[in-house]
Amino acid sequence: MKKLMCFLLILFPLCTFSSEPSTSCSNWNSWLKPICQRLHQIWTEGNNELYLSGYAWHNRYTYSPENVRKFNEAAWGGGLGKGFIDEKGNFHGLAAIAFLDSHRHLEPVMGYLFVKNAQLSPDFRVGIGYTLLLTSRPDINHGIPFPGILPWATVLYKKVTLNATYIPGAAGAGNVFYLLGKYTF
Repeated sequence: MKKLMCFLLILFPLCTFSSEPSTSCSNWNSWLKPICQRLHQIWTEGNNELYLSGYAWHNRYTYSPENVRKFNEAAWGGGLGKGFIDEKGNFHGLAAIAFLDSHRHLEPVMGYLFVKNAQLSPDFRVGIGYTLLLTSRPDINHGIPFPGILPWATVLYKKVTLNATYIPGAAGAGNVFYLLGKYTF
């Protein structure tokens, strides 16, 4: 519960944007102002999104069969987000998600997503990008939240998106292919 409260306290500042970007970003340094304005744009113009988590594949080349049998690969969970398609057709989003990690502990994650899209038809897009995130795990850093950056790939059909990322690592840690679904309202 303590970790969840810390997670929500970190998320709270993202919810405090005013309706006018000049007001909410006026006190930011000039080199940070575009970041503030993009976050404001996501929050005020973005669509609501529902994330559903479901699968985490542990790379069989880096884990023994015994370890793989112990791991949870049904990474059930979900979350909410806001997403915005910019003037170039690229996706920008904010999301907060919680799911069951490899050891069946609840892992909260919140972050920013950027995806460079290729529109293959009016209803079908594919994209590749990254996510900047903040997460917390009891087996890493004693549960203290820590930042990360991961690659991100998407396949979008109308309002449904399949997202994928690969969490790199060393032998016996990380090396997980993670799938996540999204519905845009």
